[in-house]
Amino acid sequence: MTDFTTIRQYNFPTVIRFGAGTIGELPEHLKANGLSRPLVVTDPVVAGLGFFRDILRTLEAKKIAAAVFFDIHRNPVKSDVLRGGDAFAQADADCVVGIGGGAAMDVARGVVLRVHHRRDLFDYDDLIGGDQYVTEEVPYFITVPTTAGTGSEVGRSAIISEDDTHRKRILFSPKLLAKIVFADPMLTMELPPFVTAATGMDALTHNLEAYLAKMYHPMCEGIALQGIEMIHQSLATAVHRPDLSSRSRMLLGSLMGAVAFQKGLGVVHSLAHPLSSLLDTHHGLANAVNLPYGMRYNIAGCEEKFRRIATAMGLGEGAGRAAGPDAGQAVVERLFALNRELGLPVNLRDIGVKKEHIETLADLAFADFAHPNNPKPVTRDDFKSLYLEAL
Repeated sequence: MTDFTTIRQYNFPTVIRFGAGTIGELPEHLKANGLSRPLVVTDPVVAGLGFFRDILRTLEAKKIAAAVFFDIHRNPVKSDVLRGGDAFAQADADCVVGIGGGAAMDVARGVVLRVHHRRDLFDYDDLIGGDQYVTEEVPYFITVPTTAGTGSEVGRSAIISEDDTHRKRILFSPKLLAKIVFADPMLTMELPPFVTAATGMDALTHNLEAYLAKMYHPMCEGIALQGIEMIHQSLATAVHRPDLSSRSRMLLGSLMGAVAFQKGLGVVHSLAHPLSSLLDTHHGLANAVNLPYGMRYNIAGCEEKFRRIATAMGLGEGAGRAAGPDAGQAVVERLFALNRELGLPVNLRDIGVKKEHIETLADLAFADFAHPNNPKPVTRDDFKSLYLEAL
């Protein structure tokens, strides 16, 4: 039995302090690095929670003057980052601390970029080669995850949407990697069941898609398989009977997914992103609903990998060792069952998608950046068919 009250350090890809209580190290870490005026970036929900107020009190007790910025959208947009940059300047801040889930991390990372990079924010879009303009130094950056979902705390990119069209852009640079992560599973203990379920399925999607992505990267594939196993073993318990072990394993699985998906993502994320853009659907929920359909699309040609996924998910000797289509179908059936077990929907109509949305969703999905890394090509007609199948 692993003791998750022991604080451990992983240097992968950045310094990660992991374990119950590790958030208590934040004030001394700031002081040791000569930092005393952090801009703490979070979201409106986290800003109102007790543990967040406790963090601010511990900073104040150490004479650290934290300014807080939480005026952000659930699916972050450009104006969120610009306001955050203004807040950094107004507070005369000397570092950025991102506390929260993926939205807070994305905005925090965008602010880190914005401070000394004054071109239009989307000039830095990685999809158009904008990383070449990330030439200046950036403020000291710390991340503190409060969900086990995106794994953005160990990432080097931020997904920010245009305010008007909601087209998603990617800000990327190795300079945007946090200097240190304080990953304390105790901060996830108060998450409500729905958020735990949706973010957990997001983390599972990251690991599954990274494992299947077409780039050859055996290191990421090994991490992804272990992440799949850890999340599948722990997610239902974390949702329905949360304890330190399940929450810790979910947080680790989320971190692993984010490390692994530097290999790439795929069809599921391209199905999910337009739901967030068009209907403001929670990203984890959008992934959860689309995951079984996207995985079924990928079975043909990936039979061996699906056998390994089935084994990692503990689907039994028959599933793990069966012919490819049988193992793949076992995985898909388990994903449907897992959504139901977690209280999540399995059809798009249950999250507000209507038939009249399908054409626009198919256009947006085909234009998305994730599916070129899918193990098999996905056409616009394929996206339309997948949406109709999931409807």
